[in-house]
Amino acid sequence: MSSLTEKDKPIVQLLLNTGTCPRCIFRFCRVGSQTLYRHPYKDLMKDLTEFLKNNQQQEDAAGFGIVDPPCKRIRLEHTEEVPDDLNQNGVLKHVPLVNDDSAAVENSTVEVCNVCLGILQEFCEADFVKRVCEKVKSADYQFTSFVFSVSLPPQLSVRERAAWLLVKQEMGKLGLSLAKDDIVQLKEAYKWIIHPQLSEELGVPADGKSLFEVSVVFAHPETDEECRFLATACPDCFKPAKNKQSVFTRMAVMKALEKIKEEDFLKHFPCPPCSPKNLCVALEIQCNNGAVFVAGRYNKYSRNLPQTPWIIDGERKLESSVEELISEHLMAEFKADSFNFSSSGREDVDVRTLGNGRPFAIELVNPRRIHFTAEEMKELQQTINNSSDKIRVRDLQLVTRSAIGRMKEGEEEKTKTYSALVWTDKAIQKEDIAFLDDIKELKLDQKTPLRVLHRRPLAIRCRIIHTMKSEYIDEHHFRLHLKTQAGTYIKEFVHGDFGRTKPNIGSLLNRTADILELDVESVDVDWPPALDN
Repeated sequence: MSSLTEKDKPIVQLLLNTGTCPRCIFRFCRVGSQTLYRHPYKDLMKDLTEFLKNNQQQEDAAGFGIVDPPCKRIRLEHTEEVPDDLNQNGVLKHVPLVNDDSAAVENSTVEVCNVCLGILQEFCEADFVKRVCEKVKSADYQFTSFVFSVSLPPQLSVRERAAWLLVKQEMGKLGLSLAKDDIVQLKEAYKWIIHPQLSEELGVPADGKSLFEVSVVFAHPETDEECRFLATACPDCFKPAKNKQSVFTRMAVMKALEKIKEEDFLKHFPCPPCSPKNLCVALEIQCNNGAVFVAGRYNKYSRNLPQTPWIIDGERKLESSVEELISEHLMAEFKADSFNFSSSGREDVDVRTLGNGRPFAIELVNPRRIHFTAEEMKELQQTINNSSDKIRVRDLQLVTRSAIGRMKEGEEEKTKTYSALVWTDKAIQKEDIAFLDDIKELKLDQKTPLRVLHRRPLAIRCRIIHTMKSEYIDEHHFRLHLKTQAGTYIKEFVHGDFGRTKPNIGSLLNRTADILELDVESVDVDWPPALDN
């Protein structure tokens, strides 16, 4: 027990007598040796017994019964009579010390720790580690490392505060001090113990930056009410939140503990905290893999297919969408819980996307499978393409989260090219539309179109038609090829949207014009990188 020194003996004795486990005692004695916490629980109890016994023998031998001043002060206090209700008056309750060290240790072995509620006892043992690993293995995740997270009952912070006040008072009598931040954090000590065991059982290292998380949520129903006095003392710290079942979150409790005065705390909570009857319970053992991102470009060949599911008032209007035709295969192969689809702009349901396609990215949430070779991604792309004649995917690849930002960078400065089939009410000749070819950098003022006003804010957007090229078909039809600033409403540029887009093809030709078909011919975003597939 080389990590403990003579000055620690009264604290060790005090905490053992009050029902604190060896590992929590180390935490309050500021022991930073990770290896020591990993020793078997029975060995730690035995070592503490020897530590106390050896120190007692040294005192008896050296001083013929005259002990060092710190121990003498503690033993003198043992003779004092302290009323049972002093704690209710804001004074730390006196804890009788047991001179028989073996008796103190024996009492501790049969109690659930009054500070950690068993976290550093039963839940450090091999049986619990195996239980966690069985859960991980049965979930069938791919991972090469893991990060372990723990959610602790908020009342542990209250109990730790009570134990700290007890130790702080005792150390004050010895002329020593113990700051709250000096105590080794419970989560930290627990991870010191559990990480090597999990690593050995899972066969991969623990890594704080790992995307694969193994989490355990602990609860202790027996002591759930212990935080409630804080709500009375510090009501502004506990505010209801939509996504929280209880206002007594760990952060709220910690905030209240920082705010409450020590004397007020001692009036409402016992110091030392009483020993519970039951251990904590592991409510949940969960696994979660960090998201995987897949990017590519898609072509849409149907004029009856929306980019995303078309649902109005809970009723589905069309049976599928570009998003679903792509994602259903990715979801199946990556074994993900859900997905998020994004793209460089979007086309209307009746608009085709041709050329080299539109860049898209899909975030696959909590995937079980994360490793794919380039050949496997090529096969997955082929599977998507074989499943429907309405779309086609190219350049399918794994990308990073940060790389997706390139798809959105300077989105409005990018250009797109379109092909529109235009109808006019009055007959036209080829020379009537020839002047359109000479118009360059035409500036438009586009008020939010009526058709999207229900989902877009009302605004006037300035857009640019860089170039136009007309292709005469007959007296009432011509095809117009346009290169425009991204975000331009092409349909409205053709028919004018009741004067909401100015100028427009109708006003330029001085007749009524409408659009019959629209195709996106290119989206000039150089991402994702083209693949040879």
